[in-house]
Amino acid sequence: MNINPFDLIKQMSGFQEKLGGISATGSAAAGLVEIDVNGKLEVLAVRISPQAMDDIEMLQDLVMAAFTDGMTKVKEAITGQVGAMGFPGVM
Repeated sequence: MNINPFDLIKQMSGFQEKLGGISATGSAAAGLVEIDVNGKLEVLAVRISPQAMDDIEMLQDLVMAAFTDGMTKVKEAITGQVGAMGFPGVM
């Protein structure tokens, strides 16, 4: 397969712009903690239910779990986008 490096650079440049539009919500404990992340791997929002505030150690674990869940979902979305561009297996 012949790949023109200039076409590849153009595709990747366009893809980087699309990353901000990819988003996912990670959640933990049936939504007690939710974290929105985007394809640039930035945290967009954090929502914590008042019920989760009773136990600080549990809250810390829930925030970590929600973040991990969100990152996993957004990475899957990115992988799908990259695969659609003809570059399977990236990430």
